[in-house]
Amino acid sequence: MASIEVLTERFATYDIMYSQDLRVQSFADWPFREECNCTPEKALHGRTSLFIVISHNVLPLQMAKAGFVHCPSQNEPDVACCFFCLIELEGWEPDDDPWTEHAKRSPNCGFLSMKETFNELTVSAFFNLEKERLKVFIRKICHKKMAQMRDDMLHVVEGLKSQLESL
Repeated sequence: MASIEVLTERFATYDIMYSQDLRVQSFADWPFREECNCTPEKALHGRTSLFIVISHNVLPLQMAKAGFVHCPSQNEPDVACCFFCLIELEGWEPDDDPWTEHAKRSPNCGFLSMKETFNELTVSAFFNLEKERLKVFIRKICHKKMAQMRDDMLHVVEGLKSQLESL
């Protein structure tokens, strides 16, 4: 799970990821290429039928259509993060459908309910989406901070208990 610093960086930089083309570009090093649902040859039902081919491999357009950006780590090469709700998913299986997995794990993601492409959005609709994206980010940061404070408090309580027992 991403740290507060990583979430903050992603929130600040993912505002440009409304662009499906930029999301697709993030998957240049995606480990899955063929015979799995998390590759674009399975993505004909989406908003566009554009196929991008590099070195005879098709980039995972289906992942980008589901709102994901590829954000691998050294130990997890298949981590994808939604640019909107910031949910991270990893451990992709060949039969996983990115849109279905996203909807299952983040059913209230504002990106999933978008009816138009980014270029079709009105300024008002865009600002409303950005407001929702900011609310999601703040909620995630607050949950992480509360969990961190809870852990710190438990650590202090345990320390106090051991000090009391030694008296």
